[in-house]
Amino acid sequence: MKNKSSVFVWSLYDFGNSSYAVIILAFVYAVYFTDVVCAQSREADFFWSLGINISMIFSAILNPVCGAIADRTSNKKSFLFFFTLLAVIPTSFLYFTGAGTIFLGLTLFIISNIGFQTGLTFYDAFIPDITEEKYYNRVSGIGYAVGYIGSLVSVLLVFPFAGNYNLLFPVSAIFYLVFSIPLFLFLKEKKSSVRLPEVSYIENIKFGFKKVFDTIKHINKYRNLKNYLLSYFLYIDAVNTIIFFAGIYANKTLGFTTIQLAIFFIIVQFTAMLGSLLFGKIGDKLGIKNSIFVTLFFWLLILIFIFITGNDSYITIAEVKIHFFFIAGGFAGTFLGSTQSLSRALMAKLTPPEIKTEFFGFYSLFEKTSTLLGPLTFGLVSYITGSQKFAILSIGFFFITGAYFLRKVKESKTLPL
Repeated sequence: MKNKSSVFVWSLYDFGNSSYAVIILAFVYAVYFTDVVCAQSREADFFWSLGINISMIFSAILNPVCGAIADRTSNKKSFLFFFTLLAVIPTSFLYFTGAGTIFLGLTLFIISNIGFQTGLTFYDAFIPDITEEKYYNRVSGIGYAVGYIGSLVSVLLVFPFAGNYNLLFPVSAIFYLVFSIPLFLFLKEKKSSVRLPEVSYIENIKFGFKKVFDTIKHINKYRNLKNYLLSYFLYIDAVNTIIFFAGIYANKTLGFTTIQLAIFFIIVQFTAMLGSLLFGKIGDKLGIKNSIFVTLFFWLLILIFIFITGNDSYITIAEVKIHFFFIAGGFAGTFLGSTQSLSRALMAKLTPPEIKTEFFGFYSLFEKTSTLLGPLTFGLVSYITGSQKFAILSIGFFFITGAYFLRKVKESKTLPL
């Protein structure tokens, strides 16, 4: 594989931004905001979900628009730099939050998450710039693996700052920034061979919105990509739902303690790293599309395994249930990393170069809006049946329908009709 140094520099960005994903989104700040900033008020969960929804909506709008502009101007790196700073600076200011600073804490989180989520589009779109098509899958796997290593390091950062979380937030921001710098200094971006006249920012923004609406209007011209994005929307919805409810399920159904949940999280991150690397090689042998089918099959088996683990009719000893769930977490992590890595690699392979950033914007848009149907289905089935075990099984529908639409995808560069 050529350009190994470029791949290494590119993957360091994933290593750095993992500190935000773990410390702000998944772990420390989420708890700190509800317990300290909101003082465990009844509205705490509502405020947190509001912050997530607002930031995701803004990111979902910005992703394809900015992607279209970046394609036109061949300027992905500038967009990535802007959104990186938009994530890092507000994160460092979280140091000043405390009891009662709900508006400040929520506003800083919303701005930082817009930066983090939107920046990922431009990071992903660099894959065709740093390697040849036959290595897309392997490079995507390396990126995710390095990111999961960053997640593990970020978890370790929590221990020295236990009880002093305000200081942990700027440390997380510095970690993010330091490991993103090599990309901006050393990674070269491929420029379009077509010379376009200089236009104003307003004209570029108008172009971005027009391009997005034209793409939506004429998306049938890219039928192969449309089928893949629909498939991705369905099966990644199921994956995200499992991630979102794994801790809740373990706590409420299996009675996990906080320490056990932390161990479970570490197992998932470690096996996800291994899965990213493993399926980077398997994808080269079986083909990326076939490898995704393999992961979806195993996700269905994992759902059945989790159902059996939580069912008193099959397993009655609490300690055995906990050990079985740790095993399920290990397998889930393996196929979490591989599913994400393979999906990004297939997206890079299917997308024509002239629309790659714009369509990676739609790819990110589909991922961000896919957290609606799965959680809604899980909650509805849990409410109707009074059991999270049946709710877990219901998520299998999204894996099955996702696999159905994936069958229609041809593993070749998508051309307009």
